[in-house]
Amino acid sequence: MCPLVDNGVYVDGRRLETPKNLDDTYRLMDDHEGLAWIGLYRPSPQEVASVAREFDLHPLAVEDALTGHQRSKLERYGDTLFAVLRPARYRDESESVEFGELHLFVGPDFVVTIRHAESPSLASVRRRMESNPDLLAMGPEAVLYAILDEVVDEYEPVVAGLENDIDEIEDQLFGDSDDDLLSRRIYELSREVINFQRAVKPLAGMLEWLRRGSEKYQVDVELQRSLRDVLDHAIRINERVDSFRAILDNALTVHSALVARRQTDTSLAQNNEIKKISSWAAIIFAPTLIGTVYGMNFDEMPELHWTLGYPFALGMMALLGLGLYGVFKFKRWL
Repeated sequence: MCPLVDNGVYVDGRRLETPKNLDDTYRLMDDHEGLAWIGLYRPSPQEVASVAREFDLHPLAVEDALTGHQRSKLERYGDTLFAVLRPARYRDESESVEFGELHLFVGPDFVVTIRHAESPSLASVRRRMESNPDLLAMGPEAVLYAILDEVVDEYEPVVAGLENDIDEIEDQLFGDSDDDLLSRRIYELSREVINFQRAVKPLAGMLEWLRRGSEKYQVDVELQRSLRDVLDHAIRINERVDSFRAILDNALTVHSALVARRQTDTSLAQNNEIKKISSWAAIIFAPTLIGTVYGMNFDEMPELHWTLGYPFALGMMALLGLGLYGVFKFKRWL
């Protein structure tokens, strides 16, 4: 895929031309004093260096853009804003969240976007802006607003997907699910929520910082209101993600308690069975012991030629067995 995804120069919110390369873009900007919106996808260091030279980008920001794997943040270098966003999308088949990385350089007359992943596709943002020239005419801040709005909007399906998974876990908690599989699912979902929270949480602070600096940098009032709307949206998503983490923590605690209770119930049931088996073994053993002694047929046995010897032995067996049965029944072993 070509690193230069889309490239346009705009005057009064309308695209003048689509330059084929970066040099043509720089020339058109100078000729018409227009706004350049350059979209790059996994550019080479040489392409980033060309943009950095033309727009006098700070070396630290350029280094971050080349390296990638940055946290969400917003920094100002002179009259240029550098933003890192972590767009996300939910993968239903694997019940996981896939994160992208988007770097933005926003200056007085340019916007440069550098993507390190497929998501998000900024084509829809560009179409939306080009269909509203009045909004695009507000300048680079309007493009920044539109991209932020798109990233925050794309968080909604992720929130819905995570919420659905949490509902399923709550149903499984008190069902006949495999304990090991459920524990693993709760842990993996907690990890996805934490990663998502790391991407979302800084956005509220970034948007609030932009809102506070709007008057200083003379941002249009309507654009300020739009930023506040995106900020409110980001705060709501943050609150929902915080609640997801609390719910999963509680689910893991409840699941551990239920597993411990089931293990205890199983141990008690096994213990009761052992008591019953041991009790019946003792009851059977007592008559067996008496019968064994009297079955030896020694010549010198006091009861061997006694008329009542046989009934006496049977009576002893029955009494001893009944006595043991009564004792075990009293102790609730039987």
